[in-house]
Amino acid sequence: MCGRFVVANVGSELVGVLRVDVTGDDLPAPSYNVAPTDHAAIVLDSIKTEPPTRRLESARWGLIPPWAKDVSIGARAINARAEEVEDKPMFRNALIKHRAVIPASGYYEWKKTDSGKIPHFIHPAGDEPMFFAGLYEWWKNPAATDDASRWVLSFTILTRDAIGHLGSIHDRMPLFLDPDFADAWLDPTTENVGDILDAAVDAAPDVAATLTDHVVSSAVGNVRNNSPELIEPVE
Repeated sequence: MCGRFVVANVGSELVGVLRVDVTGDDLPAPSYNVAPTDHAAIVLDSIKTEPPTRRLESARWGLIPPWAKDVSIGARAINARAEEVEDKPMFRNALIKHRAVIPASGYYEWKKTDSGKIPHFIHPAGDEPMFFAGLYEWWKNPAATDDASRWVLSFTILTRDAIGHLGSIHDRMPLFLDPDFADAWLDPTTENVGDILDAAVDAAPDVAATLTDHVVSSAVGNVRNNSPELIEPVE
């Protein structure tokens, strides 16, 4: 799974890689401890224009489907198993039309040991961003009194079974995307959704093999902690 991640850079640092057309005005600040229900920047292709416009927007972590009564359901949908999304009503519509890319600098995972759970920071070997395959939805708040708060954009991160050295840390890992595959994943007009999903699942291990990790401080377990020191290696 993925329950915490890091976004050390936002905005212009991502535009050149994913060729974003429009950058939102309210992007969240860099964060070294993004937690469920926090906001993070996501990339999506808006179907309101022809051709679709690629946007970098702020979204709430935890998918809120259009039929939800309130936002609380999102806290239970921060991750979606890639092998289940085609069948689950919570995610099925988003998979068809609302696929997203979530840029990150890395993510945290806790390894179970005899002495307790040990947090690891998993990240690219260089300074380049990593990309998670995700889904997004727009939810209309019936209690909102103004346009600014009426619509809530939310997202979930897809996961698959972990392999290689990541499998020794946790049995699940995010569905990593190669930047070259982002166009196919984001395209809202594609009709072969199952094929796109299968291709992403099959390609993720190649990206996973390029990642590295190190043990970090247990301070990352407290959502109130948020500083660059969280990603520094410890003994």
